[in-house]
Amino acid sequence: MSAPDTAAPPANPAPNGPSAPPADPNAPPQQGQAQAEEQDEAAEEQDRPQDAWASRRELADHAPPALRIGSGAGFGGALVTGDQHGVSGGRVAGDVIMGSKTEIWQLGPPAPHASGEVPAATLERLAESFVADEEAFGALADRLREERVLVVRGAAFTGRRTAALMLLRRAGATSVRSLLRDRPPAELAAQLDAEQQRAEQGRAGDAPAPGPVGYVLCDLMADRTRPLREPHLLAVRDRLAAHDGYLVVTVGPTAVLEEVDPAGWQPPSVAEVLTAHLTAQLRALAPDPATCEEYTGRESARLLALPAVTGFLARDHQLREAAAFAPALARHAAGGLPADELDAFSLGALESQVREWFEEDEAALPLRDKAFLISLAAFDGGPYALTAELSDRLYAELLRTQRPHAPADVPVFGTHIGKRLQLARAERRQAEEATEWGPVRQWVAAFRDDRAALVLLRELWTAHPSARPALVRWLRALAEDGRPLVRTRAAATTAVLAHADLPSAMALLIEEWAASPRYRHRMVAASALALAHFVGAPNVPRILDGWSQGEDRPMRWVAIRTHALIGPERPAGTLRVLRTVVRKEYEESRREDPPAPLDEAMVEELAGAVELLLLSEARETVLGELLASYEVDRPARDLTLAGFLRACGRGAEPHTGPESGPGPGPGAEDEGPDEEHPPGRPLVLDWYREAVGGPATAWVAHGLTRLWRAALGDSLHSRDALEVLRLWVLAAGHRQDVEWALAALLPALVAEPEDALRLAHLLRTMPGEDGAPPPPVAARLLTVVPAAGHPVPQPR
Repeated sequence: MSAPDTAAPPANPAPNGPSAPPADPNAPPQQGQAQAEEQDEAAEEQDRPQDAWASRRELADHAPPALRIGSGAGFGGALVTGDQHGVSGGRVAGDVIMGSKTEIWQLGPPAPHASGEVPAATLERLAESFVADEEAFGALADRLREERVLVVRGAAFTGRRTAALMLLRRAGATSVRSLLRDRPPAELAAQLDAEQQRAEQGRAGDAPAPGPVGYVLCDLMADRTRPLREPHLLAVRDRLAAHDGYLVVTVGPTAVLEEVDPAGWQPPSVAEVLTAHLTAQLRALAPDPATCEEYTGRESARLLALPAVTGFLARDHQLREAAAFAPALARHAAGGLPADELDAFSLGALESQVREWFEEDEAALPLRDKAFLISLAAFDGGPYALTAELSDRLYAELLRTQRPHAPADVPVFGTHIGKRLQLARAERRQAEEATEWGPVRQWVAAFRDDRAALVLLRELWTAHPSARPALVRWLRALAEDGRPLVRTRAAATTAVLAHADLPSAMALLIEEWAASPRYRHRMVAASALALAHFVGAPNVPRILDGWSQGEDRPMRWVAIRTHALIGPERPAGTLRVLRTVVRKEYEESRREDPPAPLDEAMVEELAGAVELLLLSEARETVLGELLASYEVDRPARDLTLAGFLRACGRGAEPHTGPESGPGPGPGAEDEGPDEEHPPGRPLVLDWYREAVGGPATAWVAHGLTRLWRAALGDSLHSRDALEVLRLWVLAAGHRQDVEWALAALLPALVAEPEDALRLAHLLRTMPGEDGAPPPPVAARLLTVVPAAGHPVPQPR
């Protein structure tokens, strides 16, 4: 077993190169088949394994924040990023408690499609908890009195309907009637006439006319086919003036208005709404009317300081959710709601929103918007342009499921970015993204609630099985993409699906990737399994142990790569598995007659796993395990020394590129991206320097020295060991701390006169960078190597 090249491998052109364009789904069958064959041939030519270090860097750079290694977030049992997921509790307006009990919350007048008078009791209840900027609201009320009709534009779920009712009340309306919203704007005047005639017929012959009547029309359906125009409002104004009435029309941000000047609705903050509603609820609980204000003030301050409330306010919740949270707080104050159910309210509101997004009713989101939500969940915090691009691919796949015999019709131009993000309760911001060319600044899109992506993917996978075929096809296409970010997010999404339903995710995605002859697929499978394990998916180590012992070699490769990624949390067990696999490789090669050569790809992967473990946070445990076992037999020795030398080469590269940089690890530093040839800092040598100075870690320095002596004295590994030492000497020419550490190590590597001769020969004859003569640092280091025949210093 020959040790692999310890210098960082060249950047992998296949995973990091540009992706091939997808075959045209509407092309003729023969042409489409030819395109697919050409793409498969090109992909096969570019397919090469990526080392474990680079895979770990991609996970660290590109996985969603909730799934990144060491983030401490994600699912944990029934948790979603630290919040309980799936427990009873969590009341949401107009939805279901997450247990066996169902409760409907009515926070305003009847639904906008109903027609009739809004009960006076409803108006009184809303007035008790209504909050708005008094100056701005008063200006809107004055405008309504003057113009008789007012169009209020605002986003959904910002309290615009309640504001419309309160405007009518402030204008002096003695009663309020709700009008149908699905009538064309041209029929508004006729609708008012009909309402007025109905009112006159219901009134006794000579009974006095009531006071001013208010009309509210919520969420008028005004689009390009039937816009709301100024003549419509002028006709309505005449009718209202004749009958002493007022009308408030609410519209969304995308309603089409022609020569109409709408009033913009600026909603209050969530904290203001929650405080106002809670105060109204507490008034009913006051034990003594005389001390009502004192009681409500004291209790309100206490409840608003609870961790469940501060956590709720820190999230991106809507005003309707704040209004629904207030009764739950009041019930908790009265002893009727346990603290754990109060804590679960925020997550329950989020789950309710996700279910609402995927509902199929008259107010359902278009399929393209649902595809964007799913893509945003997969690429949460990623570049917006990429999220939108891949959401259209998912939309085409969903259309294939919904209309299998019709061509995929994807509009070239669609919804404005602002509307899309508002709908998704997301935000766009500039952030630095890691790329194979270094960090770049891009516009990224992310949910404002960091739990939304995980909850949405789980809901999609478990509650909407009809969407699975399209989602699976989409994820398979992402796994083929040439961009590391895309492949990593495909793996991360699959990991969330595996947590929700492991058997289905394994059968539909992971096992197919793991059994593929192509390395790109296998790397996605390994990343998916590693991330699934990090977020708490069950039985991943058991799956890996079975694949490690199995006869399917691609799956064995995936198991080793995944063990390398998750190994730091169970280092001893991982090393046992690696030793078992390497012995199995040696046995299989000896079975042949004559003995077959070892599988180089498997050998490289095993050594890369040991390298990753030695450079992890569990490095001392790993070093102890290696020292205790590497001399047991030849396979264990070769595995240890090859992995050790790979680890020693990490960080010593004379040129730090995107695939070979120091990256995260013990002793690594940021060398600055602007230097053309930044000096290296070998991570293992830095570890040796730290260990040699402390009594408690002297065994680490001695252990590293033992492995170095074994590598230099082994005929299969000595050439690679000397090449690593050459890289360390070159690095020492750029950094004084590396030179000092190497000067302390070199004498300890001399156990026999042959060792001194070998090191001296290296320092005298090694070429410098770009074929130059030996660097001056080599001559300085030569002075610390004991000459042949002199006493050899023994390690203490």
